[in-house]
Amino acid sequence: MVSRHLTVVTYTGRRSGRTFSTPVAFRRVADSVTIRVQFPDAKKWWRNFLDEGGPISLHLDGIDRTGHAVATRDEAGRVTVTVRLDG
Repeated sequence: MVSRHLTVVTYTGRRSGRTFSTPVAFRRVADSVTIRVQFPDAKKWWRNFLDEGGPISLHLDGIDRTGHAVATRDEAGRVTVTVRLDG
């Protein structure tokens, strides 16, 4: 059951241009995926998606899906990355 809420995201670093992959917990509703970043100050990957966001790939239902991710930080310091999956 737990694996139904875990995936690997793959993205290209804004500064380095290198490709990175990292495991994350997520929640999916239709073509929208929400990733709540735990301990965001200890992690850097989500910063690639600040402001206008950027492309991302997620492994869902046995296949790789692409989308556009945008990271937001609320007044309490919590970070959420919202991914709009491509058709």
